[in-house]
Amino acid sequence: MTLAQVIADYHALLEPALAVESWQRLTAEMRARRLYFGERPLATVLRPRLITASQYELLRRGTQQVAEAARAIVAAALDSSEAGQAVREVLMLTPLEERLIEMHPGYLEPSAHSRMDTFLTVDGSSLQFVEYNAESPAAIAYEDLLAQAFLAMPVMQEFAKRYPILPLPARQYLLRTLLDCWRAAGSPGHEPQVAIVDWHGVPTATEFEMFRQYFVEHGLPAVICAPQDLSFRDGQLLAPTPDGGEMPVTIVFKRVLTSEFLTHYGEEALSHPLVQAYAAGACVIVNSFRAKLLHKKSLFALLSDERFYDPLSEEQRAAVAAHVPWTRVVRPGTTTYQGEQIDLLSFARANRERLLLKPNDEYGGKGITIGWEVSADEWDAALQAALSSPFVVQERVTIAYEPYPALIDGKVVIGERLVDSDPFLFGTEVNGCLCRLSTVTLLNVTAGGGSTVPVFIIDE
Repeated sequence: MTLAQVIADYHALLEPALAVESWQRLTAEMRARRLYFGERPLATVLRPRLITASQYELLRRGTQQVAEAARAIVAAALDSSEAGQAVREVLMLTPLEERLIEMHPGYLEPSAHSRMDTFLTVDGSSLQFVEYNAESPAAIAYEDLLAQAFLAMPVMQEFAKRYPILPLPARQYLLRTLLDCWRAAGSPGHEPQVAIVDWHGVPTATEFEMFRQYFVEHGLPAVICAPQDLSFRDGQLLAPTPDGGEMPVTIVFKRVLTSEFLTHYGEEALSHPLVQAYAAGACVIVNSFRAKLLHKKSLFALLSDERFYDPLSEEQRAAVAAHVPWTRVVRPGTTTYQGEQIDLLSFARANRERLLLKPNDEYGGKGITIGWEVSADEWDAALQAALSSPFVVQERVTIAYEPYPALIDGKVVIGERLVDSDPFLFGTEVNGCLCRLSTVTLLNVTAGGGSTVPVFIIDE
C-alpha cells in the first residue's frame, strides 16, 4: 500500500462530527501545552506528517552523509593552510566571528545539535536540502509536545487502530548532548547547571519554558535568561533565578544567534560575561560559536563545488550530488555549473526562473528573493543588491506537496500544502524531525508561514 493511500484512508475518517471533536481536542491540548509561536497556535490542520520507515531511513542516511561531508570540508577553516583560506573566503565570516571561532569550545563537535531543512516528496522519489540550521535550531520541544497533542485526537486514535504509528521524540537526545559536551570539556564547575539564553520577548519563549521544565524533571537545574542578565565573577558564570538569587551556570544552551549577539554588542561582545566564561573554560556553550562554520548559507556553495571535494569519500560525494542544490556566493567572476564554465552574474540574470537569492546569515525567510515569483526587473535589482553584502544564489529544488485537512466554518477542507521535512541532528546522527506546512513558497514559521505538525512513522 502506498503512502498516498494511507493518507487518503486518514482523510476518509474525517466525518464532520469526528473532525469537529478532533479539532476541539487538538485546540485544547495545544492551549494546555502552550503550543504557540508568539500568539499563533502551531498547528492549523487535522493531520500530522506521515512517513514510512523507509522514507525516514532515506532521510536519516542522506542527512547524515551530507552533515559528515560538511564537517569534512569546513574543518580546513580552522587552520592557516591554502585550503583553509579558500574555505573561509566562501564562508565569508566577519572579523568578530573569526575571533570567536578561534576559541576552543572544549569539545570537538562544531555543531552538537542542528537541523537540516529539506523537501521529501510523498513518494520518496526526491530528497533535497535547502539549508542547514547548524547554530540555534528551534522546535525540538514543540515537536515532542505536538505529537502528544495529536495523539489525543479521536481521529488519530481511530487511525492507529488500522495503522501502527511511531512518534519521534527528541528532547532526550538534546539533554544527553548538553551533558556529553559538558563532560567532554572536563565537567567545568563540577555540577551541570543550565542557562537557556536568548533575548527577552522572542516568539520561541514558550519552547524555552518547555525545555526548562524537562531539564528540571530530569535532574538538571535550569533557568531562562537573556545575555544582558549574565555576569562573570570569581571564575563563575552567573544567571539570575526567579527568587532574586543567582545560579552558577556551567552549560549555556545558546539560543541567541551569534550574529544578533555581535550586532548588539559589537567589539564589546569579546568582553561580555558569556564570552569571558567561555574563554576561561568556566562553562560550555551548546552550540558553540564554531557552529557558524556550518550555519552560513554559503556552506552549500562549498558542498556543491567540486573544488572542495578532496576530503570527501565517494559515498559523501554521491549524497551531496543527490541532495544538495547548486549554490554559489554572489560575486563577479566565473564558476562551474554542471561541469561547464559560466560567468556567474550573466548566468544568474538569464536563469531567474530556476534560481533564488538568500542572505548568507539570516533566518526566518528574511531577505530571500524567489526568482520564479518576481519580474525580470525585480530579479535584476535583487541581484545587484546582493553584490553589496554577503548573498548566495541557489538553484530551485523539487518542492514537496501533500493534501492536508483543515476545519473551516465547521467543514473539512482538504488543500495542497508545501511540506518540508527537517530532521534534527545530534552530531551527525538524526533523531526526530520538524515538519512545516505552507500555502506559499517561503516556508517558514517565523515569516508567518503556515502550520507546524508532528511527524509519525507508519509501520509498513
